[in-house]
Amino acid sequence: MKYDFSAIEAKWQKTWDENGVFKASDDYSKPKFYGLIEFPYPSGSGMHVGHIKAYSGLEVISRKRRMQGYNVLFPIGFDAFGLPTENSAIKFNTHPRILTDKNIEKFSSQLKRVGFSFDWSRVVDTTDENYYKWTQWIFLKMFENGLVFRDTALVNYCPSCKVVLSNEDSQGGKCDICHSDIVQKSKDVWYLRITKYADKLLQGLSDVDYLPNIKMQQVNWIGKSTGAFVNFSLKGADEQLKIYTTRPDTLFGVTFMVMAPEHPLLEKYASSIKNYAELEAYKEECAKKTEFERTQLVKDKTGVKIDGISAINPVNGKEIPIYISDYVMMGYGTGAIMAVPAHDDRDYDFAKKFGIDIIEVIKGGNIDEAAYAGDGEMVNSDFLNGFKDKASSIERMVQYLEEKGIGEAGVQFKMKDWAFNRQRYWGEPIPIVHCEKCGMVAVPYEELPLRLPEVQNFEPGEGGESPLAKIESFVNCKCPKCKGDAKRETDTMPQWAGSSWYFLRYIDPHNSEKFADLEKLKYWMPVDWYNGGMEHVTRHMIYSRFWHKFLYDLGLVPTAEPYAKRTAQGLILGPDGDKMSKSKGNVVDPNDTVDQYGADVLRVYILFMGDYASAAPWSESSVKGCKRFLERVADLPEKVKGTGFTDGMESAFHKTVKKVTLDIEDLKFNTAIAQLMTLLNEIEAKGSLTKDELEIFIRLLSPFAPHLCEEIWSNLGNNGLIAVAQWPEYDEAKTVDSVIEIAVQFNGKLKGTVTLPADVTKDGAFEAVKSDERFTPFLDGKTIVKEIFVPGKIVNIVVK
Repeated sequence: MKYDFSAIEAKWQKTWDENGVFKASDDYSKPKFYGLIEFPYPSGSGMHVGHIKAYSGLEVISRKRRMQGYNVLFPIGFDAFGLPTENSAIKFNTHPRILTDKNIEKFSSQLKRVGFSFDWSRVVDTTDENYYKWTQWIFLKMFENGLVFRDTALVNYCPSCKVVLSNEDSQGGKCDICHSDIVQKSKDVWYLRITKYADKLLQGLSDVDYLPNIKMQQVNWIGKSTGAFVNFSLKGADEQLKIYTTRPDTLFGVTFMVMAPEHPLLEKYASSIKNYAELEAYKEECAKKTEFERTQLVKDKTGVKIDGISAINPVNGKEIPIYISDYVMMGYGTGAIMAVPAHDDRDYDFAKKFGIDIIEVIKGGNIDEAAYAGDGEMVNSDFLNGFKDKASSIERMVQYLEEKGIGEAGVQFKMKDWAFNRQRYWGEPIPIVHCEKCGMVAVPYEELPLRLPEVQNFEPGEGGESPLAKIESFVNCKCPKCKGDAKRETDTMPQWAGSSWYFLRYIDPHNSEKFADLEKLKYWMPVDWYNGGMEHVTRHMIYSRFWHKFLYDLGLVPTAEPYAKRTAQGLILGPDGDKMSKSKGNVVDPNDTVDQYGADVLRVYILFMGDYASAAPWSESSVKGCKRFLERVADLPEKVKGTGFTDGMESAFHKTVKKVTLDIEDLKFNTAIAQLMTLLNEIEAKGSLTKDELEIFIRLLSPFAPHLCEEIWSNLGNNGLIAVAQWPEYDEAKTVDSVIEIAVQFNGKLKGTVTLPADVTKDGAFEAVKSDERFTPFLDGKTIVKEIFVPGKIVNIVVK
């Protein structure tokens, strides 16, 4: 068959579209499969090969599920709000709406050209008013239920993007968007109380099928710790300083305390502090540092001792100094810590620098040389002396603290509340009104969506002020409660907002009354299989699980968890083995491959290039190898003779059906394709195949190379499309060979092979070898010393 991929691919893409082959139906009588990919951010540069790999895994799964009779929902959408588009809009002096629409059109055409089986009738766009109406609606539900609050805080600010960033968006002290250094800035910030759901987010991980490293990353991100809150009295002030510690058993080793330079107690007792000016100067220096810089373990220890206020160790009554230091943050714990220098490296370094006492309370190290962080017998600890088990020591100390009323057991989380605002134009407007009389008031639900106003200048203000603040017609409004003059909130939501619930909207994307109908949600949820990048398994997944659990608590969604299963794909590296980047010139454009070889070759190669979850370099020679494979498949119809099975091939086909079926489920796409290549070799060695065999072969190949397989299926005279043809089944009994090839060794050296019945006995195997003329020279004139038989593998005769 002449393999004109351009004509064939365009033909079948048109047929699929016209027949609505990939549209999910709300037929609740059928078994369902909901496959979800991370919807793309539609950039101006279009798709890259990473997108192809990310979507190809569940593309194959979804095509296989349709052939197995499932009602498949495999949707696509666009996560289109955010800084990259707005920055491009400023650069090219083009409205972000126009850029977004162009980018979505470009992405859509590229995705369709590759032949992905998405349901295009359910496309969502987070920037569409009919979509973000419901993003705002969910936000207001959170506001009603006390999960939204506003606070003044030191925030991570990017001077380049002129925007506040969450900790998650500024890891390593760099802006996620432009990679510039971020600075600390005091601003009013909107927060979502995600910490209220910390335990539920942890507990839910026991009910889902996520890869172990995905679960572990989420557990570490949430960072639950158990310990105790302890109250230290202040000498010189009628006040207690509460701290949290995971090691209350070491309280007898506390020799100093450290407070954040921004701690409010400093200002409260300024008149009692003799060196207040020195503390203020240090605080100003700290404000110039990022949170990342302040909390680095490996750095010079700096700080200032407070002159005028000290603390009392509550378990031994000793007076201890208090310092301020940059490594203690107001946003973590209580803004103050107790220091046990004998058993903590950072405390040890600090104590050595400032000449503070170091008291050993756990035997096992040499505190003259370094802190000892291991376990051991408790010493210098009064009622804990002699305890050797850490858990028992902690339990006894917590009991003591509670008995004396100086502390209590407690839990803390590393995860902080979610900073939920941006001072930019291209985002969902926050639907809150500020009224001098009524305070913060929600925009009425019936007035949603609160639309972005049309603007000519959407550049942010120099001080990080939102461009919306410049638009008086937007800002000035009436209070929904008292009808008096009020002002709208001018910050917008972060890009993560729209992606926190998009999987729900796919289920009912055109509903104007609800974000989704509950009956439809009951049928389709949870998402059966979610695949995406490892870079999103913490932020996006935790955020979206939080939103979903909140909606579940309101009875608005039927499942406690949104995703039943989560997997991840590896990167595609450049031909040089390095990560692709424009600066290195090693970026591969998938469009070039489609132009030169066709979409099916690209699809097959992407999944054949290596283990799906691992990184693999692009190889042009392997692309050509996949092209030759499909050209050989295209020639198979010319080799068709008869029906049924070719002599000696039935087992090979059943084996292949079994391996491809199971390998697809295990994301072992490369070995599934390799098995089809092996079977093709066997077919070509035979010189022919039957019509039935060819139909089995192309049905197995069709999820990988759907265009070519549709063409062959049609040319064979079949009614209907292979996309919805029945998936082949295998007979387990026929996957077992009736005969096997066994290695023959003499004195442990391979001399050949022999074909024997699969159930051959030891005696039968040796009789066959001894009677085979090929092995006579190794037996003549020799004495057999030993006969070794490994069933199904080896016959070894030891002679002398």
